[in-house]
Amino acid sequence: MSLNADPSYYVPHGTKWPIIGSIGMCMMLVSAALWMNGSTTAPWTFLAGILILVYMLFGWFGEVIRESEGGVYNAQVDASFRLGMAWFIFSEIMFFACFFGALFYARALAVPWLGGEGSGASTNEFLWQGYSATWPTNGPAEVGGDFNTIPAFGIPFLNTLILLSSGVTITLAHHALKAVNRRALVLWLAATVALGAVFLYYQAYEYIHAYRDLGLTLGSGIYGSTFFMLTGFHGMHVTLGAIMLLVIMFRCMKGHFKPEHHFGFEAVAWYWHFVDVVWLGLFIFVYVL
Repeated sequence: MSLNADPSYYVPHGTKWPIIGSIGMCMMLVSAALWMNGSTTAPWTFLAGILILVYMLFGWFGEVIRESEGGVYNAQVDASFRLGMAWFIFSEIMFFACFFGALFYARALAVPWLGGEGSGASTNEFLWQGYSATWPTNGPAEVGGDFNTIPAFGIPFLNTLILLSSGVTITLAHHALKAVNRRALVLWLAATVALGAVFLYYQAYEYIHAYRDLGLTLGSGIYGSTFFMLTGFHGMHVTLGAIMLLVIMFRCMKGHFKPEHHFGFEAVAWYWHFVDVVWLGLFIFVYVL
């Protein structure tokens, strides 16, 4: 049936993929715990869990793609997909809100209190006399030793331009899809994937420089932990987004998606724009301010 042919409620068939995914994730969780406690077999069972999870992803997504391209889904299914993706992105927003909240709490409240401001005067007097609250800091105990920060208007600014440019290229790809210009669609998608890869390359270079030359590590007190937590979590999202864009590009090369029916493309575009916006917040609050 076509997308709008049947207004009735769609009842999906039974599927094995959720239980397979649960088995893979359970193996990964248990293996990780055993690995950290010295098990010699845990790395192999952890790898097996990853392979099971990858098998589930290929199988489940492939099944959904075949059903979608076969015209099985109706307008109600399309609306359900959109609602599901919207809630997923909202959950990701809450993740980053927690991490930005930790940065705000440390920078605007905890560190000033340790320096004697407000209700922290007694803490400073009895525990950390002479500690001056500044940011960035590794705390009054100087956890991790001295470090230098990464200038905002170097690689971080370049990466900002790269990600903003990728937001333009994915939008141009969307317009090409709606205009049934398959060649431009694939080219703009390839450009978006390439920009994402360049972003990740510069972020990896920045991390190596921070560890090797600046003394800035994950163990550099509260600044190091919040810096790598926020930028690393975002980098993971860029990696996942680039992989999804690559899959969408291959699907477009096979002729998938129509101007009036292409939510798979739209979902990844939504995710990529979300990654762009989060990076702007990171650039301002982590690097500039």
